Amino acid sequence: MPRFEIDTDYLVSFLKDLLNTPSPTGDTAWAVSFAQNELETLGATTFITPKGALVANYQGLQDDRPRALTAHIDTLGLMVAEIKSSGRLRTTALGGIMWPTIESEGVTIQTQSGRGIRGSMVFENGAAHVNKEAPISPRNANNLEVRIDERTSSAEETRLLGINVGDFVALDPKFEASESGYIRSRFLDDKACVACLVAALKALHDAGVSPAQRTTVLISNYEEVGHGGMDSLPADLHEYLVLDMAVVGNGQNGDEFHCSLCVKDSSGPYSKELNQKIVDIAGRANIDLRRDIYPHYGSDGSAYWRSGGTARVSLIGPGVDTSHGYERTHIDALRATAQLIAEYLIEED
Repeated sequence: MPRFEIDTDYLVSFLKDLLNTPSPTGDTAWAVSFAQNELETLGATTFITPKGALVANYQGLQDDRPRALTAHIDTLGLMVAEIKSSGRLRTTALGGIMWPTIESEGVTIQTQSGRGIRGSMVFENGAAHVNKEAPISPRNANNLEVRIDERTSSAEETRLLGINVGDFVALDPKFEASESGYIRSRFLDDKACVACLVAALKALHDAGVSPAQRTTVLISNYEEVGHGGMDSLPADLHEYLVLDMAVVGNGQNGDEFHCSLCVKDSSGPYSKELNQKIVDIAGRANIDLRRDIYPHYGSDGSAYWRSGGTARVSLIGPGVDTSHGYERTHIDALRATAQLIAEYLIEED
C-alpha cells in the first residue's frame, strides 16, 4: 500500500498557477522562479544554471547511489519571425507546434520592454465571405498570423508598439478542472509532471521524511527543442528518473487515468534494470502502472544519454490525451504519478 498521502488539492492548485505562468522554450525565467520558490519552501537548496534551468538538491539518508529526477517546465510556443506590411505577424514555432490546433487561440506577445500585448492566431485572409478557400485550406506557419489587439495596419505602426522580430509569443493555456476529475489545458506536457513532482516532495516534507539517497531535482527548460536533460547534473549519478507526459492514442497501452512507464521511445529502450525497480515499487504500492512504447517521442533522458550520461534512465508520467494540442488528463493519473514518485524517492537500494 502507498506510504504517503498526496494532497491533490495542492497538486491541482499548483498546476493551475504554473500553467497560467507562460514559459515557451527560451523564455522560462518567470515559471522557473515560481517553481524555485515552491521547492525552497519544501526544504530544498536550489540554484539557477547559466542556461536558466532550476536545480534543487536534497540530502538523502545515504550517498552511495545518488539519484536525479527531472521534469521540464518549457512549453511549446512561438516567436515573431516577420512583421508583415499589414502590421500582423508571421511566427516561427518553438517546438512541435501542430499549426491547425492553434487557429483562433489567444496569444500574448512579450516585447523586449517587458510589455505584454494581446492578440490571436488567425488564418490569413480568413473571412469566409471574402475567401472561399478559407474553410478548406491547410493551416501552417505561412498562412496563420498573429492579429494584434492594437490599432495597427502597417509594419511601422506595429514596431512603434515595441514589437520586433525575435519577441516570444505565448499561447493561452485555457486551464479547466471539471468535477469529474478531468483537467484540460495546453502544456500539460510537461507542467503536469512538474506539479506531480512538487506534490510528491511536499508529501515527504509534510511527513518529515528524507529521500533514501542524495537526490537532485532538475527542472529543465529546453526539453521541447531537445537539449534540456543534462544541465548541471552530478557526474556520479546512479539513477535518473525522467518525468514526462505519457502518450495516449490508438495502439497505446496507457490512458488518461493511469501513470505509464515508457520502456522504449524513438531513441530506443530505457534501462531494463531501473524499469523493473519502478514496476516493483508500483506493485508494492498498489499503483496500476501501465507499460508502454511511444513511437514518436524523445525525452530529457534521451538527451542525457546522448550527452554522455552514464546513469540508468527510466521514464514515467501521467497519460495525456491529444499531446501538443489542447491536452487533457485526469486527476487519477496525476495522483498515481505523484504517488509513484514519492515511493521511489524513499525506496532503499
